[in-house]
This record gives sequence, structure tokens and C-alpha cells, in this order.
Amino acid sequence: MKATMIGIGNFFFKYRNQAFPLIIVALFLMSSPPAEIAGSVAAERVKDLMALLVIFSGLALRASVIGYAYIKRGGLKKRVYANDLVTEGMFGVCRNPLYVGNMLIYAGVFLLHGNPVVAISGIALFLFIYQCIVYAEEAFLEDKFGDAYRAYCADVPRWLLRFSNFAASTQGMVFNVKRVIAKDYSTVSAALLAVLLIEIYRVVGATSVPPVQVYALASLIAIVAAATGVVSMLKKRGAFKEHKATS
Repeated sequence: MKATMIGIGNFFFKYRNQAFPLIIVALFLMSSPPAEIAGSVAAERVKDLMALLVIFSGLALRASVIGYAYIKRGGLKKRVYANDLVTEGMFGVCRNPLYVGNMLIYAGVFLLHGNPVVAISGIALFLFIYQCIVYAEEAFLEDKFGDAYRAYCADVPRWLLRFSNFAASTQGMVFNVKRVIAKDYSTVSAALLAVLLIEIYRVVGATSVPPVQVYALASLIAIVAAATGVVSMLKKRGAFKEHKATS
């Protein structure tokens, strides 16, 4: 079973940028977001607020990971790979903090959609996929780093956040805001666009003629897209380049 999951993990590690959006779109097409829960618009809004809190918690976790110690998750030639065993920063709190952040974002997006079947199916599917990816990475890391990796696994949880390790794992480190912006602006943009598109989907599905809210949401999408373009341009010009200290 685990060997099969490792194979699935290697597949999604390689093709996740293409597969994940397709999976989300396919699930969302199953049903439009409901306008209310159990006949209550107020309950729907409370649910939406909770979903947004989950999404922004995921973004905040990703920012804390990248700001202290960044690991490029692209691998080598889209295969699981690592030059070094990184155990400092948030990787001293959790072995897969970026993936935990990702799962919070995906869970929040599915909760925001609101259809129970879509939400449960989406969260369960992405949990399974990420578990498979983690199994694939663990197999590689244990093979490459041996006892050092096994000792790391014994001290740091796979999924839970052991905040008692935070002070020691970030000792002497400085949070790098520029790195967060440079590395994660596209993730923030994608999350915001997903939220706005879900709201448009909800409004269009609830009324025969798109109301004023649709145009307001479309304007916000344009603003997010423009801001993303500006940050991308600044990044290309070196505005967020890290300057290494010289001795």
C-alpha cells in the first residue's frame, strides 16, 4: 500500500501544478456554491468567515516558513530531490510546514465553496495526495540522509506543529520579508483570486442576471491581477534580491 502511495506521490509531485487546478475545477463544477446554509444567510456568512480565517492561516504559515528558512519544493527535473537536510526555522517545528500551509489554503477554499460533497471530497482528496507526496519525499530523504533524517523524524512531527521547538529552531535567524514577497506573492495572488472567483460563482449561480456585486468582484480581480503584475515586475528588477552579508 505504501509503495503504491509513494508512486502516486511521485506522480503528483511532478504534475501537481497542472493536476491541482484541474481537480479543483472538476470538483467545483459538481455544484455551485450555496447562497445559504440550512436556510440561513447568517450561517453562510459565519461559514465564509471561518473559511477565510483558515485560508489566511495557511498563507501566514507559509510566510513564516519562507521568511525563516526556504526550501525549493520543485525538486530536480520535477523529481523529489534535496541537497541538504533543512531542520531549522519552521522545519524544526514541523517536517512539512509548507504542505500544512497548502492544506489549510485548500481546505479553506473548499469550505468557502460550501457544498458539503465538494468540501468533503476536496479536503479528503488533497489530504490523500499530500500524504502520498510526503511518503515519496520521506523515502528519498531517508535513503540520502539515513540516521540524521531518522533522528529528525523522531524529534519533529510530520504534520502537527510542535511550537515548543520554535525558539530553538529559529535562534539567531532573522525573518526575511523580502524573501516572503519574492517567493510567495503568486500563492497569495492565487488564493485571493480563488476567493473572488468563488464569490462570483455563488452570485451567478443564485441569480438569473448577474447583479452589481459581480462587477465589484470583477474589479477586485483586476486589482489583484494588477498588483501581482507589479510585484512580478519589481522582482525581475531585483527589488527583493537578498544581499548576503560579507565578512
